[in-house]
Amino acid sequence: MTTVDDFIVLDGVEKVFDVRRKAGFLRRERHRVRAVDGISFRVPRGEMVGYIGPNGAGKSTTIKMLTGILTPSGGRLRVAGIDPSRERTRLARRIGVVFGQRTTLWWDLPLRDSYGLVRRMYRIPDARYRANLDRCVELLDLGELLDVPVRQLSLGQRMRGDIAAALLHDPEVLYLDEPTIGLDVVSKAKVREFLRDVNAEQGMTVLLTTHDLTDIEQLCKRVMVIDHGRLVYDGGLDGLHAVGESERTLVVDLEREFPPIDDVPGARPVRVEGPRQWLAFAASLSAAPIVAAVAERYPLVDLSVREPDIEEVIARMYADRADP
Repeated sequence: MTTVDDFIVLDGVEKVFDVRRKAGFLRRERHRVRAVDGISFRVPRGEMVGYIGPNGAGKSTTIKMLTGILTPSGGRLRVAGIDPSRERTRLARRIGVVFGQRTTLWWDLPLRDSYGLVRRMYRIPDARYRANLDRCVELLDLGELLDVPVRQLSLGQRMRGDIAAALLHDPEVLYLDEPTIGLDVVSKAKVREFLRDVNAEQGMTVLLTTHDLTDIEQLCKRVMVIDHGRLVYDGGLDGLHAVGESERTLVVDLEREFPPIDDVPGARPVRVEGPRQWLAFAASLSAAPIVAAVAERYPLVDLSVREPDIEEVIARMYADRADP
């Protein structure tokens, strides 16, 4: 049942594409490709949700339907009570979108001029525009880039520029596709902090698609997984790891070579190369006791923890579902 707090609502939404494929020298056959297959979910106002899955799962198709770019083949879809495909212009004033590596900025213009055009498009009052621009420039470290043409920006710089452009008109909902792609560690931290702030301070609803599980862990309490056009998980990240039986990897550098470390509860050795060893442990577990046990029993030089790849998590989920 839909409540007044449900900002994004999907009920049995489908998207089917007709694709013509070569079936002979002069003959083509039409095939129906079901990109989104009966998805239903609700996102309350102000929630930040991770929407993840492998390439081709249907994430981008869902986002395009939410923005009105694509019309659903079936089901019901509403954003802020608006049917996106029927009232796309009206909805556009209430949403912000960052589509991965596809910029919304003007390629040959400096960032400053691109932002000026965004102001005119959305008819943003001068005072609000200046305040929003100043805040984005400061928090996203764009000051030295404002007079640089977009085509001369690195991918990470342009991504920060795109995020700022999407927020100048104070959207109520923000769709983000890989917002930290191409960013270094420091820049990623700045973008994540910025997104946390706008979500908390403005109550902005955020739907985040990413392959970086660290983005999800640091920004989202809820994660939805889509694969083959179907929603296969909706809940917390810990629950996702438990369902997919995913594992994190502890990479340990020792002072010298040792036999495989097999005496640490909760971890198992998976690889040994000289003084470096790889230990696997359940992603739902804390790394702290495992690290402490290794440090207590072995001469430790360095270590790092590697997160599971989301593709691997989903592959495990489907392997389990396929087993009789």
